[in-house]
Amino acid sequence: MRISQLFGSRLREIPAEADTDSHRLLLRAGMISQLVAGVYSYMPLALRALRKIENIVRDEMNKTGAQEVQMPSLQPIELWQKSGRDVAMGQTLFHLSDRKERELVLGPTHEEIITDLVANNVKSYKELPLILYQIQTKFRDEPRPRFGIMRTSEFIMKDAYSFDCDTEGLEKSYKKMFDAYCRIFERCSLPYIAVEADPGIMGGNISHEFMIPTPAGEDRVVVCGKCKYSASTEVAKCKESGAPSKEKKLPIAEVETPGIMTIDKVSGLLKVGPERLVKTLIYKCDDKIVALLLRGDFGANEAKVKNYLKCASLELADAKTIEEVTGAPVGFSGPVKLRNTRIIADNSVKGMVNFVAGANKKDAHLINVNIDRDFETKEFGDFRMITETDGCPACGKPIQIKQAIEVGHTFKLGTKYSDALGAKFLDKDGTEHAAIMGCYGIGVNRIMASLIETSNDKDGIIWPLTIAPYSIIITALNMEDKKVREVSEDIHGKLIRAGYDCLFDDRNDSAGVKFKDADLLGIPIKVIVGARNAKKGVLEIKDRKTGKVENVGQEELLSFLKNYVRAQ
Repeated sequence: MRISQLFGSRLREIPAEADTDSHRLLLRAGMISQLVAGVYSYMPLALRALRKIENIVRDEMNKTGAQEVQMPSLQPIELWQKSGRDVAMGQTLFHLSDRKERELVLGPTHEEIITDLVANNVKSYKELPLILYQIQTKFRDEPRPRFGIMRTSEFIMKDAYSFDCDTEGLEKSYKKMFDAYCRIFERCSLPYIAVEADPGIMGGNISHEFMIPTPAGEDRVVVCGKCKYSASTEVAKCKESGAPSKEKKLPIAEVETPGIMTIDKVSGLLKVGPERLVKTLIYKCDDKIVALLLRGDFGANEAKVKNYLKCASLELADAKTIEEVTGAPVGFSGPVKLRNTRIIADNSVKGMVNFVAGANKKDAHLINVNIDRDFETKEFGDFRMITETDGCPACGKPIQIKQAIEVGHTFKLGTKYSDALGAKFLDKDGTEHAAIMGCYGIGVNRIMASLIETSNDKDGIIWPLTIAPYSIIITALNMEDKKVREVSEDIHGKLIRAGYDCLFDDRNDSAGVKFKDADLLGIPIKVIVGARNAKKGVLEIKDRKTGKVENVGQEELLSFLKNYVRAQ
């Protein structure tokens, strides 16, 4: 491909809307174009990288014995109603109707569809185990699309599904997929870590996320340098606080806190540390109201709360609901005299004595609040986010909490979907059983974004050979020079015939412009043709990642590249 014919304009200025390195560089390199928020067109260079990623994914899936299928994006709502996820997914689902007024959704994932497909086609244990996968565009009505192609309403995903006769079979299928994921991310040169994760709306009891540590990540992971423990903060267990305080219980009292609603401000006004405060968070759990008590210096872990309550949806209550329950506006909620509200408390609250809490009255808080005497709750549990002061849940040693991008997720689903949608088989004795399922997803466009987040410099993208849009860029420094033009055209033809994917900068622009564009696009191998070297039969080869430069004779180019690529 000649750059003079390449579709997509490169930008010199940093786009104002770009909020991450990958977003900024993909826009500047002319690789993506936004249609509306969360919806992008992939230009030729980006599409080539995506196709290479897809080929790696497909290759590793096929090696496991998985079979590729293609399922519909248009899905009948009835299947989602059978699994109950029409409610659980909420407003994330795109709804539409056909001309016969049949309600449909645009597929955000395909558990219901694949289970229905298998239910209609698999009847005997002899047809199991089975792993099916697809690479397809998915749709989710994202409330806040952002970070370029990392959080979008339309995205490319590989999703695979395993069906087994028993849990032993599921373990084997799960390990196949887990190991395949490790190979995929290694081949894409991603610095991944696999962490324990929350299954969320997918269901099941075991899941792992494949995370790429980077400041641009929306997720947070816990990593122990000592025992190598790793987990999403959503599932990382927090150890219970020490022994209960032996402090003498003081009389409860109300204090005025006019306009003071936050933990920090209340702490400052009353001159007590946030660890002596208890915050009361009011949640809507499906159609019920639940109050969560949490020590003032800790954050709520809604995944843990949701799993404990076993609810389909969990969200902080709105101001009107809070006032109905507490009798006070937002910022003054407390556990004393709550109205018709289930109270659950984090373990961090269990041993607290004489703590501060909201008074359920505007501009007022209570001091010297004590459990059992002033209010009652028997439900304690681990409902908070882990902090770096907690120590490793496995060995107790110091931990790090890192921002990360999720690029893959694996789940042991069990029979949640096969029970609901009738994916059953007959065993050797003719007894009917529900298939044991697993689910395995990879965000294809997220792989591309994550690679750029972790592999770039001030000049542009740094692609690995495996997924670079092109492996080689020929930079002809002066196309008006006859010798430069002849040599450049000659090696371009040789590289194409030898099977290399090659980008040829054949423009009449200055050397500076060409070098800047080559660095911005991040093509791994630069073959530079200058007038002086061309006359001597020499080419300059530069490695984009290391900056290493070597002079190679024109006749030796193919053998040099062969050895170079083999060494990568």
